[in-house]
Amino acid sequence: MGNGSHQESGLSKSVWSDADFDEMGWHDATVHGLSVQPTDDILPRLLLDIDYIVRWVHPVPPAKHFSFWVSPATLVFEGVFDLEGDLDFKGLTVELEIDTVHRLVPDDTRPNFSHMPLWHIEGHAFELKFRASGFRQYFRQAPKLVSGQAFPYAERGGCAFTELGFS
Repeated sequence: MGNGSHQESGLSKSVWSDADFDEMGWHDATVHGLSVQPTDDILPRLLLDIDYIVRWVHPVPPAKHFSFWVSPATLVFEGVFDLEGDLDFKGLTVELEIDTVHRLVPDDTRPNFSHMPLWHIEGHAFELKFRASGFRQYFRQAPKLVSGQAFPYAERGGCAFTELGFS
C-alpha cells in the first residue's frame, strides 16, 4: 500500500479512509466507472473510479479561471447492502459528477446492522444510497495541476479499480 504524499497539492497521504471523512470533499469529482464486486463474505463491495479534486487553485490575474490539483482515485466501500440509486440523463451528455457525499446515522432497528452508516452520494445527474461499514480511497497517481476538473479518458489510462496508493 502506498503512503505517498504530495506537498505541492496539499495531499498528505495516498490512502484515506472513513476516519478521514471530515477532511475530504468530493464536490465535482468525476465518476468514470462503478463496480459492485462480490466477496467471500456475504456483503459485496462498491468501487468507484473517480478523478478526485485534491485542491482548487484560485486564478491569479490576468487568469480568470480556477485550476485544479487532480488525482485518479479508487473509492471502495466495504460490506455494502440496501443499495439503491437513480440516473437522470437528459440530452446527449452522459457525465457523472459527485456533488456531495453524506455519512448518515440510519434510523434502523435491525440490531446487527445499526452500527453501519447510511451513505448518500448525491450527483449532478445521479444519486446512490446504501449501507456500508466504511471506505478506503486510493490515490493511484500523484496529483497533477490541470485546467479542468477531470482528466481526459485516455490521459488517465482509462477506467481502473486499482487499490494501491502511489508512493
